Amino acid sequence: MSAILSIQGMSHYFGGLKAVSDFSFDVPEGVIYGLIGPNGSGKTTTFNLITGIYTPTEGRILLDGVDVTGMKPYKIVHRGIARTFQNLRIFGNLTAQDNIRIARHYTTKSGLMSSILRTPSFLAEEREVKEESLRLLEVMKLGHRAGERAKNLPYGELRRLEIARALATRPRVLLLDEPAAGMNPKEVGDLMSLITKVRDEFKVTIFLIEHHMKVVMGICEKVKVIDFGTTIAEGSPEHVARDPKVLEAYLGRKGGH
Repeated sequence: MSAILSIQGMSHYFGGLKAVSDFSFDVPEGVIYGLIGPNGSGKTTTFNLITGIYTPTEGRILLDGVDVTGMKPYKIVHRGIARTFQNLRIFGNLTAQDNIRIARHYTTKSGLMSSILRTPSFLAEEREVKEESLRLLEVMKLGHRAGERAKNLPYGELRRLEIARALATRPRVLLLDEPAAGMNPKEVGDLMSLITKVRDEFKVTIFLIEHHMKVVMGICEKVKVIDFGTTIAEGSPEHVARDPKVLEAYLGRKGGH
């Protein structure tokens, strides 16, 4: 499979601290790809570099062969990369549907005058945005929450709402930063099914950071393990789970049982 996302020799410094070191990998199109490692290993920094929050000190980031290194975050979204965050970034006073409509409007074409004059093209786009936002809520099993303020939703549902909002930008690559964080076992199981469904239904490549090993082992087809910004293992979930370097990084000891 060809790589839709390619990281080439990426390094990043915070002052004298090297957070990511000569990092290279390819994410094949259509897979669910996991990035794991101990706390402070550089995972979220990697996501921030890919999405334009930080600019790499060295190296390149390619999306389907196009260099997006150092682009502004909104331009990277337009190119086809969307993400969720480790800490929820939801508009609490807006309804669940309006949270998604805001993201979907990011891809509409009608301008200010069209909206003021309520032209046929503007009204058609508005209908499309409404229908798509409701569809995304249904996919995330949140259809019954469409008119409810987001701040009133349980934590697990807010996680799913954030994924739906990211999907509203119509990404080619969806980055999920610890999507199972704070969820109970039932919510984790439901989330695993939803992530697989999203990949299949929306034909999107999924790149996720996750500490919950049930999620990583259950849905990821390929896993990369990093520690202190450096790759220590890569391969199938079964392969990396047996790697002595991975066991040492997580458990502080060599070897494995």
